[in-house]
Amino acid sequence: MKEDTIITTAGRHPDENHGFVNPPVYHASTIVSPTLAEFRERRSHRWEPGVFTYGRQGTPTHEALEEACAALLGGDRAVALSSGLAAINAALFAFLEKGDHLLMVDSVYGPSRRVCDSFLARFGVETTYYDPTIGAGIRDLIRDNTKLVYLESPGSLTFEVQDIDPIVEEAKKRGCVTIIDDTWSSGVFFKPFQHGIDVSAIAATKYIVGHSDVMMGMLTTTSEHWQRVRQAASDLGANAGPDDVYLALRGLRTIKVRMLRHYETGMKLARWLEARPEVERVLHPALESDPGHALWKRYFTGACGLFGVVLKPVEEPAIAAMLDGLELYGMGASWGGFESLILLTDPASIRSATRARWEAEGPTLRIHAGLEDPDDLIADLEAGFARMNAAR
Repeated sequence: MKEDTIITTAGRHPDENHGFVNPPVYHASTIVSPTLAEFRERRSHRWEPGVFTYGRQGTPTHEALEEACAALLGGDRAVALSSGLAAINAALFAFLEKGDHLLMVDSVYGPSRRVCDSFLARFGVETTYYDPTIGAGIRDLIRDNTKLVYLESPGSLTFEVQDIDPIVEEAKKRGCVTIIDDTWSSGVFFKPFQHGIDVSAIAATKYIVGHSDVMMGMLTTTSEHWQRVRQAASDLGANAGPDDVYLALRGLRTIKVRMLRHYETGMKLARWLEARPEVERVLHPALESDPGHALWKRYFTGACGLFGVVLKPVEEPAIAAMLDGLELYGMGASWGGFESLILLTDPASIRSATRARWEAEGPTLRIHAGLEDPDDLIADLEAGFARMNAAR
């Protein structure tokens, strides 16, 4: 089946739910068995589809979402967790132990970096941050104790596109597991398992949910790594609640049409911003002017609504004058919902291997293009630039 059909049908089984199109919401902690034999049988098959043992291990509501997400991404199995960070943590904890070495992309999501530098370091895992543009050069960083290579493409705040295939190839040669944060595409415009990735982590809070009202993370993996990932998710106790799972499943059904609109609006804003005299450059890999454009065309079939803008040097009071008066853009830390957002960012503060690349540049904004009319969004930014220029 083609993708639109998969998104619409995967995880739906009306014949098992009295004909209802959507699965019911199971509120459950305890799941009882009528006999000791059945209790033991369930526990011995706890990670198999259709087997439920305790609320933390999921319900039929969870299974519907997990089945749909695995189908969308092309993986074998998926698991829903309470947040994107919980999903990332579960993926890391599933494979790393004391004495291991982790290769982490330098453009990684900031909270993921904190986990590496705090929790993992305390438990004896060493992290090396690598340049997101390294490609096959990753081979020179892989050690005998390197257990895991972590990718995020495009990267947080700065949107570098990674050359994924050679990185995965070099990792596999040395027996390393590969994990990618695929939140930017959310499984729509990039298919990680077609490129040999072992585990995909997605902040479902963003585009899968799509309505800024649920925190959730999704891990999708291959059958080879499924049990290890699922056990780690359960051990963390960060299971997603059934009502949130239902809302995520509802959001998933419209993800493709929403993503296409985010893509269209984001491109219109990005091209308009490229022509502004206040802008040094736009960080959007779908633009022909972006250094990562060729790689984006190789790996992606589209783009979401999230991108960056590097302004020419300007003092913060003038930036505040621009941002404070915006009517359609909220200043919020998340993205992926129906609403547009804008945020002043500081990429250099969360970089180590490639910090110098950002220290000398002007201030950076991150923009999420929502589902409003793009002309209205442009008019709001235009008025903001007028305020900024007046405050210089």
